[in-house]
Amino acid sequence: MKSITKRTQKDYSIAFKLGVVVQVEKGELTYKQAQDKYGIQGCSTVLVWLRKHGRLDWSKGTPTFLTRGFAMSQTKLPQTPEQRIKELEQQLADSQLKAQFFEAVVSVLETDYGVRITKKQKEQLSRKKR
Repeated sequence: MKSITKRTQKDYSIAFKLGVVVQVEKGELTYKQAQDKYGIQGCSTVLVWLRKHGRLDWSKGTPTFLTRGFAMSQTKLPQTPEQRIKELEQQLADSQLKAQFFEAVVSVLETDYGVRITKKQKEQLSRKKR
């Protein structure tokens, strides 16, 4: 088993603190996991670093994902264009799967149950509104 060295407050460089903050804000670790992993003694030391050096909004208290280990996609940090593209591509793929599913359901309803489901034409809709 790997031994963990306990540190004192003066041992923490700004680079170390920022590294821990980044890992917690990315969702790689909760603040408690960071404490255990790096042998940080103070029970709120990492939270203090997050408030001081982090990019999160602390006005409503501790963000819940920090204590529960949720991914950063649930927070309001700005995304890079690459992250946004990836998110949109995933949403598109999900939408396409849903569309295929609903088309299959309609097909089963029509072939197995004789239920005819069609979209209303624009002309029909405009007549009903009059």
